[in-house]
Amino acid sequence: MSGDPLAGVRVLVTRPEREAQPWVQALLAQGVQAEPLPLMEIAALTDTSGLVHTWATLDRHWALMFVSANAVRHFVAARPSGTPMPDVLAWGTGPGTRAALLEAGWPPVLIRCPDESSPQFDSEALWAQVLPEVHKAVQKAEQLSAPLGAAPSVLIVRGADAQGQMAGRDWLAQHIVAAGLSVAQCAAYARQAPRLTPAQRARAEHALSQGDWWLFSSSEAAVHLQQAMPGASLAQARALATHPRIAERLRQFGWGRVVLVPAALDEQSKSIKLLT
Repeated sequence: MSGDPLAGVRVLVTRPEREAQPWVQALLAQGVQAEPLPLMEIAALTDTSGLVHTWATLDRHWALMFVSANAVRHFVAARPSGTPMPDVLAWGTGPGTRAALLEAGWPPVLIRCPDESSPQFDSEALWAQVLPEVHKAVQKAEQLSAPLGAAPSVLIVRGADAQGQMAGRDWLAQHIVAAGLSVAQCAAYARQAPRLTPAQRARAEHALSQGDWWLFSSSEAAVHLQQAMPGASLAQARALATHPRIAERLRQFGWGRVVLVPAALDEQSKSIKLLT
């Protein structure tokens, strides 16, 4: 197949703006027509005092788990002047988070993230990777006869919703506790719905009715679209989902066609090129 863009297949990338633009450029380089239409906005917290306090107590934690590259960036941005990078394990769910950790100066030997060959970039893939180390940490704590409540701790760094509540799944936290570790959580940034410009709204209406493909890496982005355009018909709408959970939510929302695609860019591009 040639490297020329495919006629008749256009993809709207709904990732936050910072991630949408490079993803669009990467798809274009792979021969896929794509354009950004961000349906998630990432914002700094108005009050970062909690983050500053967290930095002062990082020695309490055996590992830090970052839910996204944005979690890394906003967490590191709150580091008090003169504070060294923590000498603890850093977990993430995919290559994007790993890249952000490396950019922040985290020692590569301490980073645990599924690589590009992983079928999915999610908590399940991460957990399978770190479970052997988790078991060793729990066994070591038991051998030291650690007092009740002194189990090794994992700090989950995540986003908050528009109301300031922790946003995201609790699957990983539940499994961490079940394995014998303790869990703490902190919010490093806010996830919120963007305000679509008139041009973006018109583009979205056209895309929904004309069968353009919407690429979703978060079901929350689909919620934001419905909030921005209540009553919009989804009968002819077509969506690409990077995870089975997202695909299921889109079907529940009433999208006319939903196709599951790989999370990794190269494989994702190959799947998109097979669309008809």
